[in-house]
Amino acid sequence: MKKVLVITYYWPPSGGAGVQRWLKFVKYLRNFGWEPVVYTPENPEAPAVDESLLKDVPQNLTVLKTKIWEPYSVYKKFAGIKSGDKIKTGFLSEKKKPSLIEKLSIRIRGNFFIPDARKFWIKPSIKYLTKYLNENPVDAIVSTGPPHSMHMIALGLKKKLNIPWLADFRDPWTNIDFYDQLKLSAKADKKHHDLEKKVLEEADIITVISETMATDFEACVKREYSVITNGFDEDDHMSAGDVKKDSKFSLVYIGSMNKARNPVSLWKALDEILSADYDFKNDFEMKLIGQIDFSVKNDIEKYGIEKFVTYKEYIGHDEIIRIQMQAGLLLLVINKTPNAKMVVTGKLFEYMASGTPILCIGPEDGDAAKIIRETKSGFVSGFENVEKLKNDILICYTRFKSGMLEAEKENIDKYSRKNLTKKISVLLDSLIK
Repeated sequence: MKKVLVITYYWPPSGGAGVQRWLKFVKYLRNFGWEPVVYTPENPEAPAVDESLLKDVPQNLTVLKTKIWEPYSVYKKFAGIKSGDKIKTGFLSEKKKPSLIEKLSIRIRGNFFIPDARKFWIKPSIKYLTKYLNENPVDAIVSTGPPHSMHMIALGLKKKLNIPWLADFRDPWTNIDFYDQLKLSAKADKKHHDLEKKVLEEADIITVISETMATDFEACVKREYSVITNGFDEDDHMSAGDVKKDSKFSLVYIGSMNKARNPVSLWKALDEILSADYDFKNDFEMKLIGQIDFSVKNDIEKYGIEKFVTYKEYIGHDEIIRIQMQAGLLLLVINKTPNAKMVVTGKLFEYMASGTPILCIGPEDGDAAKIIRETKSGFVSGFENVEKLKNDILICYTRFKSGMLEAEKENIDKYSRKNLTKKISVLLDSLIK
């Protein structure tokens, strides 16, 4: 067995989207001749806790953990947040508009914690891992970000030990959708760009999740980028067993929904349909599962559809899979930001594998739209295309009434986690040839 060290901030029992990608790669790497060793914080600021994910951790896996100091305890006191509360990601505020203190905290975060709040873990990790790797050699190193401090740890190890290094980007760095909200000084902005460029230049292989992200990085550093999308795990859907579909025409959204992801066109479309169609009004329900920004809730009330909507907090991944399979229609909303075309969320592939049609709101020429059309998994409407949204919803409703509402799921096998892990293993093999 060849050995690979995987440096990741997110690892079970941490929940949320960030953990899925490398948890699944690690699960299947042994099938392709690689023994993973995982390095992760002992005490991370996890967005959620999901014990159900522990079942995917391979038996006898070596997981190295060291303590991390993050400035969140200071931030929470400063911002008046309870110590046990989770930090909201993506500039999401569930109950109110951001206070002056929160705005100031964002400015401090962006300008002093570069590349991110995990920066204080970089030097101790390089020291600890240098000693470990001298005693326990590996054939390759993988870092996955964000947080991009993971790449800085790998860069430090590369300089010291010259071990082949694959840097995996689940999201962009300086082109991430909230970068402009960090209120960066010119000096801080330059530092972010310099660190990003250094990683792109020094890593032996770089993997990204979409074609447009590869093109975007190429504008920063011209080199080869390997696209390995997110995917779905067949085991998750097999373990769900037989699932009974919702009796109502349910539109289900899973994940956080911040201001940039607020689908105002959908609220308009639903308002018009509900006002005109009595049968639809009796059959329709909507479920929003995850953290929902106050601005989204305000618009739902503004368009008079709050009585059709139920909210649920974070639910374990196993139950999420069942809910996806039970739904009538699954809502996928792409952030309305300059980088929207490159956004390909992990849940797109789980939605796809569920067999439930997807209703996507985002760029009709984006990477997510291309995948949905290729696999015949659902419908795509532009951000402002209310009429197409109405038409797509009503097509699905008609199929629901006739008992024929399901997605075709064409050509989806290449997006299985097992097949994607094979692609990662081929890249790792090329590192050591």
